[in-house]
Amino acid sequence: MKLIEVILRDENLEEAIRRVKSNKGVPGIDKMTVNEIDAYFKTHKEQIKKQILEKKYKPQPVRRVYIPKSNGKKRPLGIPTVVDRVIQQAIAQVLSEIYDSKFSENSFGFRPNRSAHDAIMRTLDYLNEGYEWVIDLDIEAYFDTVNHDKLISILREHVNDSTTLHLIRKFL
Repeated sequence: MKLIEVILRDENLEEAIRRVKSNKGVPGIDKMTVNEIDAYFKTHKEQIKKQILEKKYKPQPVRRVYIPKSNGKKRPLGIPTVVDRVIQQAIAQVLSEIYDSKFSENSFGFRPNRSAHDAIMRTLDYLNEGYEWVIDLDIEAYFDTVNHDKLISILREHVNDSTTLHLIRKFL
């Protein structure tokens, strides 16, 4: 089975819808709310799958908002449409199964079954072992500057499915 077929399995899409709904969130540029997504997918799921499989799916532009930061600056945030969030979530669920085991044991951000609390507990363990330094890294504007070709090249090492890679590139 191709990876895109796993991503588009009804069970995976249903789980993606459930997660997007549980995250709540505001509408994208199309104004669709998370409460409307079940009915929308019931009517349009097969059409969306067909477009993806034929490499014709086009993600909608994101809605740009600016969130105030504590230093007085504003952080730009792109809000995808709910439909695009469901597809992104469906991709992420499958890719997480492939990639999570390849990440460092000391990596906690945006990982399944890991939290900031887990990171603090690991830090306390190291401090109790006698370590004296803690380094917290956050690369400013990383996703605004990441090289998309390099990212796809890295994905290609474990994802041998052109339709999946094409869809990911569309979102980038």
